[in-house]
Amino acid sequence: MRPTPLTRALVTGAALAALAALAGCGSQHHADEALGTKAALQPQEQKKQQPQVSKGLPGMPPVLDPADVYAADRPNQLSPVVRDFPSRVYVPNTGSNSVSVIDPKTYQVVETIPVGVQPQHVVPSWDLKTLWVNNDRGNTLTPIDPRTGKAGKPVDVHDPYNLYFTPNGRYAIVMASLDRQLVFRDAHTMKTVKAVPVSCYGVNHADFSTDGRYFIVSCEFSGELLKVDTEKMKVIGQQKLPFHGSMPQDVKISPDGKRFYIADMMANGMWVLNGDTFAKPDFLPTGKGCHGLYISRDSREMYISNRGEGSISIFDFTKNRLTKKWHLPNGGSPDMGGVSADGKVLWLSGRYNSEVYAIDTRTGTQLARIKVGGGPHGLAVYPQPGRYSLGHTGIFR
Repeated sequence: MRPTPLTRALVTGAALAALAALAGCGSQHHADEALGTKAALQPQEQKKQQPQVSKGLPGMPPVLDPADVYAADRPNQLSPVVRDFPSRVYVPNTGSNSVSVIDPKTYQVVETIPVGVQPQHVVPSWDLKTLWVNNDRGNTLTPIDPRTGKAGKPVDVHDPYNLYFTPNGRYAIVMASLDRQLVFRDAHTMKTVKAVPVSCYGVNHADFSTDGRYFIVSCEFSGELLKVDTEKMKVIGQQKLPFHGSMPQDVKISPDGKRFYIADMMANGMWVLNGDTFAKPDFLPTGKGCHGLYISRDSREMYISNRGEGSISIFDFTKNRLTKKWHLPNGGSPDMGGVSADGKVLWLSGRYNSEVYAIDTRTGTQLARIKVGGGPHGLAVYPQPGRYSLGHTGIFR
């Protein structure tokens, strides 16, 4: 991706100053204590404005709490499926065609697994039993057994830049960025069920509505958003983001399900979208190169990686504003990652520094900086709490 000078643009009434362009998320793709911050929301607090949830996607597990889509993700609430899995951090190195495996207790790389060409993300399967390595340019998915840490035989899948799963577990959804398609595949065999062409460029990240009936997709290279009907496998909405040179990245839904947050690395902040109406979103500046979005184990905060300035912004859902910013010592390029099972550590890849950062979620202190292969990208912390996975580096419900 060539750097492109940014010009001033008015976004929801605020002028954003021009900044030097950053390489896109897909630049290589195209060239024993629980969380100790705050107590989780209590039922009596939630009853005040209990949202009504429409009938969910057929076959989807019932919503645990309409006021909090992340209710199953509390500290150390591991599913019986994963309870005996060793705790590891799996790091796909796009430039080294490998996955570095880190022991989070020692902060040491304990194994390096060779995989296909240009692995982009490590994705937990819907049933939590498999980790899929997205070998984008290699046109394969490498399965890793998280119980043993052993890689299996690669599966042929074309252009698997990223991977998601429908909330009912029926289909995998391949974000085929170069092919300009959303490809619905059987969640187990990975055989194609339906390929949905899209008119935007660079489909890459997504998240689902509370009822699972639709999902929002970011299109990195054309600065657009899509709204997709999950059951019909059909694009039902499309809009251009109101910022010149916009490059939307990670997507996350708010705990109450009312808003979607979309990181934008060129606008240097998050778009705040009403997914139901799909109206023009509002904008919140966070930092240069806003990139990855991760929810705390108490559902109160969201960690936002600002790759272009080596920082992490903290958004408080209850206060509806940014409250803190943590800067990595000596800088860095924090990209994608996840939160430890106990909620104490935020793990992020250092995309342009061949390293991984471990950050204390209570203080923002850097706990470790670990050398890995070239171009580390969508790392997965595993196992994590939750009943099932919606994909990416670990979106659990």
